[in-house]
Amino acid sequence: MTAERSIKANESGIQKTGPSNADRSGDAAGQPAEKVGKLALQIARQLGDDSYSPAMITGFTRLFEVIGLSVCGISVFLFYVLPKSGFEIYYLFTTAAGALFAFLLFQLCDAYEVQALRSVFKTLPKLVICWAITFAMMTAVAFFLKIGAEYSRVWFGSWFLTGILFLAAYRYFIAFAIRRWARDGTMERRAVIVGGGPAAEQLIRAIEQQPDNDVRICGIFDDRSERRSPAVVAGYPKLGNVSELVEFARLARIDMLILSLPLTAEKRVMELLKKLWVLPVDIRLAAHSSELRFRPRAYSSIGSVRMLDIFDRPINDWDSVAKRLFDILFSLLGIIAFSPVMLITAIAVKATSKGPVIFTQQRHGFNNEVINVYKFRSMYADKSDPTARNAVTKNDPRVTPVGRFIRRTSIDELPQFFNALRGDLSLVGPRPHAVHAQSHDRMFAEVVDGYFARHRVKPGVTGWAQINGWRGEIDDDEKIRQRTAYDLFYIENWSLLFDLKILLLTPIRLFGSETAY
Repeated sequence: MTAERSIKANESGIQKTGPSNADRSGDAAGQPAEKVGKLALQIARQLGDDSYSPAMITGFTRLFEVIGLSVCGISVFLFYVLPKSGFEIYYLFTTAAGALFAFLLFQLCDAYEVQALRSVFKTLPKLVICWAITFAMMTAVAFFLKIGAEYSRVWFGSWFLTGILFLAAYRYFIAFAIRRWARDGTMERRAVIVGGGPAAEQLIRAIEQQPDNDVRICGIFDDRSERRSPAVVAGYPKLGNVSELVEFARLARIDMLILSLPLTAEKRVMELLKKLWVLPVDIRLAAHSSELRFRPRAYSSIGSVRMLDIFDRPINDWDSVAKRLFDILFSLLGIIAFSPVMLITAIAVKATSKGPVIFTQQRHGFNNEVINVYKFRSMYADKSDPTARNAVTKNDPRVTPVGRFIRRTSIDELPQFFNALRGDLSLVGPRPHAVHAQSHDRMFAEVVDGYFARHRVKPGVTGWAQINGWRGEIDDDEKIRQRTAYDLFYIENWSLLFDLKILLLTPIRLFGSETAY
């Protein structure tokens, strides 16, 4: 790790002090009561912006390399073949097939590892050889199928040469960009060490010595006193205890928690995991100093520093990209398809009661952040409850006649397509609860152990719990427990096909539901 990216105890005038009890107070929005100290809060603000993981960077490198090689072949076709022979579609198929075959060879040669992307002069000869093998294979296929005469030799040779030039220029640019992104923090994994003392210092030194380290250590959290866990370890400040870490990880953009504890400390590890698993981060247990050996697939590594994979962040990297594209596509389709219904509903709401058409309510979103969710107003304006302290019940006098119908048919939720389009919500996910929602005067987090694990993914317009009947009024503790259980099942078993299944079942299961008042 470079010194420029390290958050050391003396950076920016940060003092080597722990959190102050004066800064630990409850949050009116329903956040955990334990708050972070001034030092941790200052560092969290520095880490507020998103970074891009190496997996995302290498994924985009793959995508643009395939596109670039295809463009080389198509460009030669457009400038040389098309004017002479006219349009021949088999050139396009051959170009796509050649680019994809080359990509597979590059992948087999580990040409997309971060180390390979950094070392352009070591990697380029491998790429040229793979590119040559690709053309040898296409030549062999054309020979055995007796179709070689159909293709222009000039096009074939020119594509080969322009492909080499493209690979050289593109890989040089990527190597330069990765070095720059590593320096300015654009490409990094932000990590927090859990546990202090000599074990944490040994781990930090080992990570920092890795030549192509992409991990940025953001601080240390430990429950032990300063006698056993000093305020500063290897130049990094201890920012608070483990309870404060949960709040810190919600304020900062953290990617990974590394537990610096011996593998034999099973009870202590389990106590920590019970607190930390609710966060949308990767959780790793340092195993570099342990003599125990597990199957290779159980490990991940930072250079040569081995880690045991305990929890992976759900819907991460390319899965999150695919889910976002899914949300945009189906949100647009939903807005178009239901626009007549939304227009009629808006007119009916406005014509039958005074007040705004759209009702905005604060709810918990991804990572426990507070978001504004849109609904058609279903209550009388002077009786609406933006905090949702008093849940709507059957025959609730606060609900208008139009509101009763649109709530029962879930039409009141249609404006949330715009939330999904904006990115506040996903189309499918755990339903967002109002920040003050309660069950018998108790916050949901007090009823369900691990309730905030629902917030490891974006909340959804619809969800697995809702289509299985767990929606509407929560008038006993078992309902919120069951809803949370279904939400956690969805998170652990997510796939795009699962999302599509829930989306298709939603109008069938929810229309006219008797549990929505």
